[in-house]
Amino acid sequence: MTSTDHSSPIIPKTQKAAVLEEFSSPYTIKADHRVKQPSELAPGECLVKLEYSGICHSDLHIRNADWPRKVKLPLVGGHEGIGRVVAIGEHTSSNVKVGDRVGVKWIANVSCPTSIINSHGYMLDGTFQEYVVSFTNYVTPIPEGMDGASATPIFLEANQLSVAIQYAVAMGLRVLAIGKYRRNKKNLCLSLGAEKWAATDGLGPEAAVIAAGDARPFNQAIMYLRSKGTLVCVGMPAGNAMLNVPVILLIARSLTILGSSIGNQQDVTEALRIAALGKVKCQHEVKRLEDLNRIVIQF
Repeated sequence: MTSTDHSSPIIPKTQKAAVLEEFSSPYTIKADHRVKQPSELAPGECLVKLEYSGICHSDLHIRNADWPRKVKLPLVGGHEGIGRVVAIGEHTSSNVKVGDRVGVKWIANVSCPTSIINSHGYMLDGTFQEYVVSFTNYVTPIPEGMDGASATPIFLEANQLSVAIQYAVAMGLRVLAIGKYRRNKKNLCLSLGAEKWAATDGLGPEAAVIAAGDARPFNQAIMYLRSKGTLVCVGMPAGNAMLNVPVILLIARSLTILGSSIGNQQDVTEALRIAALGKVKCQHEVKRLEDLNRIVIQF
């Protein structure tokens, strides 16, 4: 059980962490990775002691250097986690205080609506460790009674397929799930609230949210959307994946194409609120940090 006395948390000098030291190689599990101390935190920074960290297919892309922008090694991976603030940099003006339970996301900090400064597990160390440095203006408050293991994936999956069906149903939408036929996936989608696994009226869906790590589903979606339909691109395929859109089709059907790597602050707050009401339950398994490399292989 977590202590309710957060006035003087003890910060260790070292911690356990999964560190990427070479691309396309397993993470190195270290027991002596350095912890940034409170006196070293810059204004606006906070140190979060993590309860849980999630793993995403993007972590595999980063490990394998699949994306055009390469990261600097060594790097602690991971970009979704829940924990408690144990230290805050001096001269920080924020509503966040030591002892607050918060969530850490892919986007660590922004300066304006279109400029990403840092991203956890990509441009700076992430959540595959016991203590992570984040920013007070972008951590998300977590209700005390909310289960950390099931809430952690929401920081990425609130905008991805595994919980998108549940959120859509909770918002009063009718869901059509489309994908390559696999009985287990079909049954899962139907059990989560999708009405059908494939289109029934021949007109195509009004919206397609594509969370795949392959370019093909994105290009296929353009062809099956109905008129005035919307394609939402969420997954991040490897390499310089291209979206090939017939211009005539785009204009004739009045199609809309949107891209989003993750939701904004309000999106995450609303996602947590819906989950706290019991309307969304993430499919998850709890593993040890030492199991990380075996989990990555499964992707």
